[in-house]
Amino acid sequence: MSTPIGNKPLKIAFVHPDLGIGGAERLVVDAALGLQNRGHKVDIYTSHHDPKHCFEETSDGTLSVHAITPPIPRSYKGKLHILFATARQLHLVAHLLRPGAPKYDVYFVDQLSTCVPLLRGLARTRVVFYCHFPDKLLADGAYVEGQTRRGGLLKRMYRFPVDKLEEITTRNADVILANSKFTARVFETHFPTIGSTPAVVYPGINLAAYDNVVTDGSDADVAQVRSDRPTLLSLNRFEAKKNVPLAIDSFAALRKKLNSGSKLANLRLVIAGGYDPRLEDNMMTLVKLIDRAKAHSLTYNVITPKSSSTNVPPFNTTQEDPTVLFLLNFTTAQRSALLRSASTLALLYTPANEHFGIGPVEAMYCGLPVLACNSGGPTESVLDKEGERTGWLREPDTDVWADTLTEIVNLPVEERQALAERAKRRAIENFSMDAMACGIEDALQTATALGPVRRSSAIWTLFFALLWAWVARAFIGR
Repeated sequence: MSTPIGNKPLKIAFVHPDLGIGGAERLVVDAALGLQNRGHKVDIYTSHHDPKHCFEETSDGTLSVHAITPPIPRSYKGKLHILFATARQLHLVAHLLRPGAPKYDVYFVDQLSTCVPLLRGLARTRVVFYCHFPDKLLADGAYVEGQTRRGGLLKRMYRFPVDKLEEITTRNADVILANSKFTARVFETHFPTIGSTPAVVYPGINLAAYDNVVTDGSDADVAQVRSDRPTLLSLNRFEAKKNVPLAIDSFAALRKKLNSGSKLANLRLVIAGGYDPRLEDNMMTLVKLIDRAKAHSLTYNVITPKSSSTNVPPFNTTQEDPTVLFLLNFTTAQRSALLRSASTLALLYTPANEHFGIGPVEAMYCGLPVLACNSGGPTESVLDKEGERTGWLREPDTDVWADTLTEIVNLPVEERQALAERAKRRAIENFSMDAMACGIEDALQTATALGPVRRSSAIWTLFFALLWAWVARAFIGR
């Protein structure tokens, strides 16, 4: 463990709503690891953490995680998610503000900004807010730049105060960060009263975690996914907005283009990602993906790691060597094995207008060609230019993707090797955990250098204190 040069070690509390398996959670974990490695004391506070459904660093003692489970549901009949998320976060804040609670130099808050004025006004502590993407633009699903979806009158009435609350509370942060230039640009457009553009700190990856590949057959989880068949890989949570059907459709179209006598005729597709059986979106997305595979007459199987206790959905099959393999809640070893396998030919990254997208960076570090949509964060991570290429950026069209995949799977060995070297070098230079940790550390030090929080914005502090008190009375005392 090293002490930051020129900076004092800080005591930092991360506040994150749900520490499951996803890109935002991966960023939180790697940011905490990076800061911890730089000599800071880091604690993570969350409203939900399931040791059976999380990144390993949060359950094996590497990171200090405090899960404060609220007596508050996630939603009511699948509705009002943001209201319940706000109540759950206020419950978490009640724990942080309780008498005798640990004191911190600075708070790092992401995803949900409601707690920011409380932590500043009542805990009298500086706050850095990391914006993955404004919630007001996520409420109706995937965001399309240049388009504004307003919904019906009731939806607009419901969202108006929620959206204003998000803007006001975000504005209270001492330092605001964004995960990409794309997000920062959208933030500036849709939060006009904040009056500043967030600094960009790209998500980074723990490079060492991708180098430890099990090759001796001792890991039963890795054995589940290892195959000599040429493989295309998709890494995304099982959510509708990730547009994974594009991977299945373009894969099926590619297979029709391949000669039956080709060595690629037995090509397979592995679709792996975080899956939470509590979430209807996850369940319905998986069902629809299976239906899409069936529609293309593709054999499939649904598996979870042997080391996992997650229940496999009842629609799994016993197909021994399926053409499409759905892998729920992959382990770190499985991820590394798939990305590093000599038989894996490309990563298919299907979300459009993704805020950043850690998947392409993971693939680039492992020397794997990337095919991604030509919008959002991947346009900043993936280079699609002759002589500098680390991947391909294409519009999300089945025929276009099938044609591009034909080019990728038939790349000459020399070109593939050159691309792999360029991609790995770009990932190390721009998207390492150290680079991210340095950026976040600078923001945290900037916030603490502002000195003690003064008693300004008293009206807003009182408002959020009353809101917090109401939640405490309604839920915490039960």
